[in-house]
Amino acid sequence: MQIQDLPYPDPGVPDARSGPRFLWWLGRNQLGGQLKSLAWGLLHFLSVSVLPFCVGLAVEAVVARSGTRLALAGGLLALACAGNAIGSTGLHRAAVTNWITAAARVQQLLARKASQLGSGLTRRVAAGEVVAVSTGDVEKIGWFVEAMSRFTAAALTVVIVVAGLVVYQPALGVVVAVGLPVLALAVLPLLPRATRRADHQREKAGRATELASDTVAGLRVLRGIGGEELFLDRYRRASQEVRHAAVRSARMWALISAIQMLLPGLLLIAVVAHGVGLAREGRITVGELVTVYSSVMILTYPLRHFEEIAMAYSFSKPAARRAARVLSLERATDGGGSLAGEVPAGDLYDPATGLLAPAGRLTAVVCGDPDAAGRLAERLGGHPGEPGTSVLLGGVPLDELPLDTARTAVLVQDKDPVLLSGTLRELFEVPASGAVDAREALAAAQCEDVLAALVQGSLDIDDAMDARITERGRSLSGGQRQRLALARSLATDPEVLVLDEPTSAVDSHTEARIARGVRELRTGRTTVVFTSSPLLLDRADRVVLVHEGEVAAVGLHRELVHKEPRYRAVVTRETEEEPLPDAVRDGRAALRHALEEIEETA
Repeated sequence: MQIQDLPYPDPGVPDARSGPRFLWWLGRNQLGGQLKSLAWGLLHFLSVSVLPFCVGLAVEAVVARSGTRLALAGGLLALACAGNAIGSTGLHRAAVTNWITAAARVQQLLARKASQLGSGLTRRVAAGEVVAVSTGDVEKIGWFVEAMSRFTAAALTVVIVVAGLVVYQPALGVVVAVGLPVLALAVLPLLPRATRRADHQREKAGRATELASDTVAGLRVLRGIGGEELFLDRYRRASQEVRHAAVRSARMWALISAIQMLLPGLLLIAVVAHGVGLAREGRITVGELVTVYSSVMILTYPLRHFEEIAMAYSFSKPAARRAARVLSLERATDGGGSLAGEVPAGDLYDPATGLLAPAGRLTAVVCGDPDAAGRLAERLGGHPGEPGTSVLLGGVPLDELPLDTARTAVLVQDKDPVLLSGTLRELFEVPASGAVDAREALAAAQCEDVLAALVQGSLDIDDAMDARITERGRSLSGGQRQRLALARSLATDPEVLVLDEPTSAVDSHTEARIARGVRELRTGRTTVVFTSSPLLLDRADRVVLVHEGEVAAVGLHRELVHKEPRYRAVVTRETEEEPLPDAVRDGRAALRHALEEIEETA
């Protein structure tokens, strides 16, 4: 896989049973790239390691006053330098390719999992944790996958060079052969503590990221209640905890680096001391001493990759564990769906609550608990909270359908829909039946003022569909964003459309017109609206009251508001102990009828 070939047509099915297993799976799926990097790495490291032998030959040639041998040493030195340059370039390209492709594979896997789980992902994993996994953890995982081939090349080079030294000069080669394993293994006792400190730092950073994400998401509310300073203080404390944890982790890695620098120096001293004694005794030549000394110095370069792989694994192991935890989440008992075929049609039924939405009808659901309403809406979309609570569409369990089929059958718009940046035309480039035009959907969602605002805010734009929407629609009001999202949902024209509080941010007059537009546009289609708005409820063919997790009453809005106290308490904010005065109730009814007359006249 080359960088220009990204993204992967299929990133594969990961082994998410544990962090190490996930890392091993990534490595196996990049075997070609790993072997290529290993080959370039061997050429690079061996070329570097040959340089001391060339220098030793040159010294011996000078001592022997042999021009031929000196020329041979020079030629070998030039060849080694060329191999070093070529190997270094190839290794860098292969290593960076491995890093980027591994990170891209993990990001594709995470994106696929997020699309499968939908809004249920952030209910099972904190939003800040998801952000941290898809950014910093992906880089750490890619780093380890990339470093493995370089470490393998470095380790093989060390073995080859040590074996060569033993053959070339046994007296000094044995000293090097005994000392190098000590250098490589000396830091192992410190790695568990370094890993724990790195993991602690990552946990602190994840909490700080989550706190920052939650603060930004609720910034408007914080400003409204004057809570900016409170949350700023909390973030300051969290960031200081991250700094302290990072300093403690850095101290441990600094100690490991110091040991890696100290021990090779001690080995060099031992080699030189022993070598000088051998040279005085005439057992080795000056050229051989220079060769062994230079080889030990050069070997400190590949030995650094032992420290790097230890650091990379220490950081990537917890990162891989967190990524594997996200990737192991499943939408249902089997992730791909056990049923196949056409999109089912019929009544939508939730066995957990007893909610029934007849096919082709507009059903309004009143639920006093907004969180419970959100969970129920999510379950209606095919994301059961627990096994055995799957919603049935035409008698077919939604969570047993393939994901694409389930999403073609049911579309759920939650109460906080997201608008991506781009043109309005691009906003409506979503899978749809083609039966509903974008302009029809915009008209039904009462987006005339939104279109005018977009055209006015754009330069040299005549068609509102070419106007650009800023990131998350921040240039629009909450009501305008909500109506655009509703229009997008209407344009998809799914078999079943579930809307969670689709008009909570609009005024009553606009809400009444939206209620009429949705009813007309969705005629003959199954629509479920979670709302407590009398204007929407009065347009519904069927109103269902869900109380304490089960259906408590079914009927029309005007019937339930007079007969069912629990329904009246949610819709009119009236309690049994303090009922609204008749004058207030009659006034609300008169206002509702007046709005209906106005919209009919319009």
